[in-house]
Amino acid sequence: MVITVFIAGVAVIAGGYMQLPKFGKSPSGKRLERIRQSPNYKDGSFQNRTETPSLTEGVSYYTVFKEFFFQKSKRVEPDSVLPSKKVDLMKLNPSDDVLVWFGHSSYFMQLDGKRILVDPVLSGSASPIPYTTKSFKGSDVYKVEELPEIDYLFISHDHYDHLDYETIIALKPKVKKVIVGLGVGEHLEYWGYNPADIIEEDWNEQVILADGFVLNTTPARHFSGRGLKRDGTLWMSYVLSTPNHKIYIGGDSGYDKHFAEIGEKFGPFDLVFLENGQYDKNWKYIHMQPEEVVQAAVDLKAKRLFPVHWSKFALALHAWDEPIIRVVRESKKRNLPLLHPMIGEWVYLNDSLQSYNWWEKVK
Repeated sequence: MVITVFIAGVAVIAGGYMQLPKFGKSPSGKRLERIRQSPNYKDGSFQNRTETPSLTEGVSYYTVFKEFFFQKSKRVEPDSVLPSKKVDLMKLNPSDDVLVWFGHSSYFMQLDGKRILVDPVLSGSASPIPYTTKSFKGSDVYKVEELPEIDYLFISHDHYDHLDYETIIALKPKVKKVIVGLGVGEHLEYWGYNPADIIEEDWNEQVILADGFVLNTTPARHFSGRGLKRDGTLWMSYVLSTPNHKIYIGGDSGYDKHFAEIGEKFGPFDLVFLENGQYDKNWKYIHMQPEEVVQAAVDLKAKRLFPVHWSKFALALHAWDEPIIRVVRESKKRNLPLLHPMIGEWVYLNDSLQSYNWWEKVK
């Protein structure tokens, strides 16, 4: 009886906590009806184009739980403060095409006069539970108030390390348009964003953003969810064509044939952003190994690769710098140019940046 009461009490507390706004809101009404018409939605959830188990064959959730909590020695975090740089983003020359990485999958671009922000997580955490999944020391260089007005805010999917409630709320006065996958708009409307400012699309759609700016929505191989139910919103990748650049915004994805298909249809790309980190043999279908990241960039016909999804949070059982070490090694084998600036470093996209291995100086 005592155990039953305890479990019931925990369930009530957890259920009440999950009513907080940070958890977002499930799609409903006309949005849900639109979702149900999607060819990528079946049996109450979105589906990957290829069968995608959450865990690798032969692996149980018990195994994952045991390894994650009892093999913490593999999850090596930096002992010292990460090096960084900082520039005044408020004083941008509109004619400069620049890129600034904020760590993990968050980055800012100015392309042909438009200011673009991708998956910003600037609150210091990638979890709805206080004091958990904290960012590495030195990785939070910028605050929302230091960002300029944003023309296009891209959200790849609604996981907490990509869609951060605190950051999104603070950004609201600065953002002109938000671009998301089906269902994610429900979170944003719940948080006070104007529906007229939300561009919410399925895979394989095209949107004219402005003169010379064309968006194509493309698949990824992943999953979604902020609560107990998974896959009620769509995970995305994006092709962004501007007057002078073609960019691939990858989001999270396991390796699959969609990279080659996107490369054939839209490539070559001047620059591709691909997730490189938080991988594990136990969930190989939903996150790429670094060697697969390089192959995906080759499939996309990339001129340069920017590996993201590392250097800010410890979400898997590998050393914090292992992803970049492995992707650098593989890119050299494949003769693929790589961008790996430190957090906050200013990158001029029209220059040939000779990045140095800054992580080697971190203890």
